Amino acid sequence: MSSYASSSSWTSFLKSIASFNGDLSSLTAPPFILSPTSLSEYSQYWAEHPDLLIEPSLIQPSENADNTEKQALALKRIIAVTKWFISTLRSQYCSRNESMGSEKKPLNPFLGEVFVGKWDDEKYGETILLSEQVSHHPPVTAYAIQNKKNDVLLQGYNGIKAQISAASISVKQYGHAILEFKSLNESYLITLPPLHIEGLITASPFVELEGTSYIQSSNGYMATVDFSGRGYFSGKKNTFKSRIYRDQLSSANKDNALATISGQWSGKSYIGKGGSTPSSKTDELFYDANSKKPEPLTVKPIEQQHKLESRKAWEKVAAAIKKSDYDLITKEKTLLENEQRELRKTEKEAGLDWQTRWFDFEDYSDEAKQDSFVNLAAQANLSTKNGPSGTLVQGKYDTGAANHWRFNAGKWEQEKEIVI
Repeated sequence: MSSYASSSSWTSFLKSIASFNGDLSSLTAPPFILSPTSLSEYSQYWAEHPDLLIEPSLIQPSENADNTEKQALALKRIIAVTKWFISTLRSQYCSRNESMGSEKKPLNPFLGEVFVGKWDDEKYGETILLSEQVSHHPPVTAYAIQNKKNDVLLQGYNGIKAQISAASISVKQYGHAILEFKSLNESYLITLPPLHIEGLITASPFVELEGTSYIQSSNGYMATVDFSGRGYFSGKKNTFKSRIYRDQLSSANKDNALATISGQWSGKSYIGKGGSTPSSKTDELFYDANSKKPEPLTVKPIEQQHKLESRKAWEKVAAAIKKSDYDLITKEKTLLENEQRELRKTEKEAGLDWQTRWFDFEDYSDEAKQDSFVNLAAQANLSTKNGPSGTLVQGKYDTGAANHWRFNAGKWEQEKEIVI
């Protein structure tokens, strides 16, 4: 049990969230459970294995390929995209538990906060990351990850809404990712799974994913990724089972699956043909999260960063967190947050609206609007509305507005102040 579990601070925190009415993501967390890292940095986890992100684009048919070859390679690509997706999960959802002993709450980015960096690879070339806090209420981080050498672009956005239930916190994720392999004229829509945070009573919180993520390809192939905690599939934590189908219609019956992948997204998983659950004894290893180390993102030294870049902006707060100086954490965090409130107040008094840097807010309520997101969502029977990620057409949350954040490459090309 954590040393915090019997402390009055932790007890008071549990009481505050138990009695809180509303979205917990807006609740101020006590300093002793804060991570020194801003949530805007989490966008890097999408590409910390840049080879897995880019390799599907290299699975290309020969010049005179017949339909059989094209279909076989299309299946191979969506399996490769699924492997990349699984590879993004460990750092996103359990690396802090492993390195710090429990899940920590990331620093809540301020409006306009940015985080940029790059991965350099002799084979795959330069992959850049752009992350921007495009909304503060509710908190939303948009990102773009681009590799020009291989014409690969990943873009998307993440937001969350959290509610307390019993002894855990339930979190619905909002947003999605779109992965484009432009040399293949192929794109993929990826949705985000719900999750819950356990271990509150023992003051050792950890994340478990639940529900389903969908990966829909423009070539028709679809992957479903079903998440579960300890016991449901294998008696081990962080378990998942993914099935690959020829299209959304065939996904109605697991016997139609072309391949099935099963195991732990934080450990080993295995792949087999058809709809049967693969075995670690007889089937091929699909992915081992522990044997493949993340590629470090190159970020400029803090002294070279713009004041809006995460590590520059939060430098004093992060230093105080690392020293466990709770009074200093509160002081520095309050200074930064009050400065941001004053900026918003000044803008409001001047009749100005905050302008995002690299992303645009697009309205998809017009049924005449057609782009890769609309087409992919239709293929997967997914809602284009602003419900939780993975909401199905005619589902409970398939109502209301349909506004989504999109990367504006032209704005990045014209950027003068912030460099990678």
